[in-house]
Amino acid sequence: MLGFILGFQRFKEILKGAHAMDRHALNVNPKENLPLLSALLGIWNRNFLHYPTVAIIPYSQGLLRFPAHLQQLDMESNGKRIDKRGEACSFSTGPVIWGEPGTNGQHSFYQLIHQGTDVVPLEILGFQKSQLGLDLEVEHTTSQQKLLSNLFAQSIALAVGQKNENPNKTFIGNRPNRILLGERLDPFSLGALLAFYEHKVAFQGFIWNINSFDQEGVQLGKKLATKMLSLFGKKKEPFPLGEAYLRFLNW
Repeated sequence: MLGFILGFQRFKEILKGAHAMDRHALNVNPKENLPLLSALLGIWNRNFLHYPTVAIIPYSQGLLRFPAHLQQLDMESNGKRIDKRGEACSFSTGPVIWGEPGTNGQHSFYQLIHQGTDVVPLEILGFQKSQLGLDLEVEHTTSQQKLLSNLFAQSIALAVGQKNENPNKTFIGNRPNRILLGERLDPFSLGALLAFYEHKVAFQGFIWNINSFDQEGVQLGKKLATKMLSLFGKKKEPFPLGEAYLRFLNW
């Protein structure tokens, strides 16, 4: 499908980027293995600091739906309470993944992240150059420079906070966040980014000793939905939903 939509050459670039990240993930030096470092930081936040969620914040409109993709990748893979030995995990596993582009988040949920009672780790994605290379310059800076200024400013504000005599303007800081900065969002970097998160999720599954590659929880809902659907099919005229639910319970 991507080959038809983007053209085969761009599709090949996505595959090349993913392959480059696949090879990088084989690096045995943990200090140079980016997806492994990301996995370990996630383990630290989840199992040692006990933060239940992670916000994915891309400062790129081209990645508008990327947080939704990572919801499926991460939560469907590592949302498990049973390990590979068939025993219940005695620790937390996959966190809740959510997010929006940074330009949206700054005017919606950033207030909670800055000053709320719950700590939410952030993974911030950005690029040095604009996606299409077409940029506007206003007051001596480009739109991309303004975007990056917001990205870095929010990261610094979350980390160091601010002291003020007015408690409402006091930010305690020490809000965990990290920046993944690329040169430009193009097919190659997109492929590398997709593979980066796939390896991160796989590494975390290895550490938690869970099977990241089955989705039994999803299957249960499908089976029950099939049973419920058969009740509607047996009756020609519609009956109240409450009656359908009671019949289902007495199946």
